[in-house]
Amino acid sequence: MTVVITAGFLIRIPDIAILEQSARNLFLHVPMWFTMMVAFVMAFYYSIRYLNDEHLDWDIKAETATAVGLLFGLCGLFTGALWARFTWGTWWTFSEPRMNLSALAMLIFVAYFILRSAFNDREKRAKISAIYNIFGVTTIPFLLYIIPRQLPSLHPGAEGNPAFSDMTAPELRLIFYPAVIGFIGLAIWLMDIVKRYKQLQLKTSGS
Repeated sequence: MTVVITAGFLIRIPDIAILEQSARNLFLHVPMWFTMMVAFVMAFYYSIRYLNDEHLDWDIKAETATAVGLLFGLCGLFTGALWARFTWGTWWTFSEPRMNLSALAMLIFVAYFILRSAFNDREKRAKISAIYNIFGVTTIPFLLYIIPRQLPSLHPGAEGNPAFSDMTAPELRLIFYPAVIGFIGLAIWLMDIVKRYKQLQLKTSGS
């Protein structure tokens, strides 16, 4: 039994089989994916709004939300690889479907920015990017949730493994849920800063 002091409370964190002390990564790794999903859903919404009225401000918001979502997704991959190193003995395993499909999902959004760089015309770039973004976001539930649950996996919730709710003690949730809220708040703050920078850049460029 280990003890962690947080937010002024004395919280006892039980030892968890296999994860042991690395269970603290739960407060980083999983919130990263939650935050990524929130950012991508926002990008999905902004892309649809752009296709409805073609106002460039929606394109800026979609691009910004996608960039922040990709950032948190990459952080999720990094913390996942770090966790795998201490629990599975390797930084990466190609036999783990969730890891590989998560990497594929990130590549889809890397391709989004490569696609944007291929167009000089702002309106054409915004329209094609919006269509691609809608497609990209709709693949996320399949790549990160539906398909991995159908395959043998080392991750919680897969066949032969306990679900996330079974392995997280109530003590851990006292830290986990505030961490999710905090990272989502951080992502929204980053989006706001980047969005305002891009809007100012657009005004000063005169295009």
